[in-house]
Amino acid sequence: MRRCAKFEKVSFDQFKQDFCEVFGLSEEKLKEIYSSIKLPSRATKSSAGYDFYLPVGIELKPGETLKIPTGIRCFMEENVVLSLYPRSSLGFKYKMQLNNTIGIIDADYYNAKNEGHIQIKITNDNNENKTLTLSAKDAFAQGIFTEFLLTYDDETIGERVGGFGSTNKN
Repeated sequence: MRRCAKFEKVSFDQFKQDFCEVFGLSEEKLKEIYSSIKLPSRATKSSAGYDFYLPVGIELKPGETLKIPTGIRCFMEENVVLSLYPRSSLGFKYKMQLNNTIGIIDADYYNAKNEGHIQIKITNDNNENKTLTLSAKDAFAQGIFTEFLLTYDDETIGERVGGFGSTNKN
């Protein structure tokens, strides 16, 4: 049985709220960036990962960290997870890392209070004094969908009440 998922943009208002926390641009510029957001896609028919693209260009010196509001959310069926990883070439060339090592996007995150807005925090962790410079629409991370199993005695009934980091809150 084939599982289904779908990438979508978050609303402009949600994008504006999250993007302005980091970059703080004019509304006109934000609308331009929002309209040009590219949904994640695979590079080849055999690629496992869906590339996530930068909404704006970035420059990270060694040791610098940046949270990237992607403008993307993802609908997934139950028992499917989207795992996020740095793009292999950027990890190899710059030791670019995700701050949480692997991002885990649960299916119920889609309905979170922040519209399931996927934000990816990266660090240029190289020790070769290389500045990481990427342009808008460059692929910087990749997401892989995986079906997962539950134990026979799993009786979890809790439901997500918030956005990022909310599953451990009551």
